[in-house]
Amino acid sequence: MTPLTLSLLAKNLAATRTFYEQLGFCLSGGDSSSGWMELTRGGAVLQFYSEPPAGTPPTPVLSGTIYVRIDDVDALARSVDGQAPFEWGPETMDYGMREFALRDPDGYLIAFAAPSKRRVH
Repeated sequence: MTPLTLSLLAKNLAATRTFYEQLGFCLSGGDSSSGWMELTRGGAVLQFYSEPPAGTPPTPVLSGTIYVRIDDVDALARSVDGQAPFEWGPETMDYGMREFALRDPDGYLIAFAAPSKRRVH
């Protein structure tokens, strides 16, 4: 099975790279100056472009949430606390996931989640 890759428009690739590297993503292709870059964390693959690819909107837009499964939600949340406001969490959701979410420099909502050891009812 191959991983899902999201290709997203970014207004400032350098700022985007800095944001995602703070979240444990690593540069795996391109770079901030080339107009394209790929960042990965585990099986999560995000590609960012400075110019909109053919057939895509001219400004960054996404109507959903990008979820990344990780092992330790609380450790990552502690490491980025104060660097960007949390949209929610870290908290245990009623569906059994421990998660938190941030908005990246382009307004994309990215959440980090792991199965909780306890369920909320």
